[in-house]
Amino acid sequence: MRYLGVDLGEKRTGLALGDSQTRLATPVEVIEIPLSLAGGGPLIEAIVRSYDRLIGPSSPGAVVIGLPLNMDGTDSRQTRVIRSFAARVQARLAKQVHLQDERLTSADADWAMARSDLTHQQKKERRDALAAAAILRDYLAGLPRPGPSRDDADLPDNLQPDGDR
Repeated sequence: MRYLGVDLGEKRTGLALGDSQTRLATPVEVIEIPLSLAGGGPLIEAIVRSYDRLIGPSSPGAVVIGLPLNMDGTDSRQTRVIRSFAARVQARLAKQVHLQDERLTSADADWAMARSDLTHQQKKERRDALAAAAILRDYLAGLPRPGPSRDDADLPDNLQPDGDR
């Protein structure tokens, strides 16, 4: 299944694309629509358009939205806002929406770009999409691993795929 990762921000929202088979997440783009604009409606529509373009409206897929928890794991001021926004995305998109702890994902994005030759502006433009990829990567890493296939069950132990032993 394919997933759209979302790092919501007050001014910019980062998007990433990944799938459950490869468990890879790739930064895709940044939407420059404020979360607070018109009650979030324009941002929801932009996310839906991106989902339709990147995954496909009739394709199986889901959305993973970063949940801003405090460092101690408790809800932050924004948590209620994001939960409500996620419910609205799910209702509009008619796809499953998951929430994923986003603690340190922006820092992860900053660390990833720290030694790059990018200018401050270029880093700012990429940061949110990289954070979305980190959120999605964390979500995908937590998915249960599929069990061995029927074909794998017939293989000797030394030839079993990694992780299935």
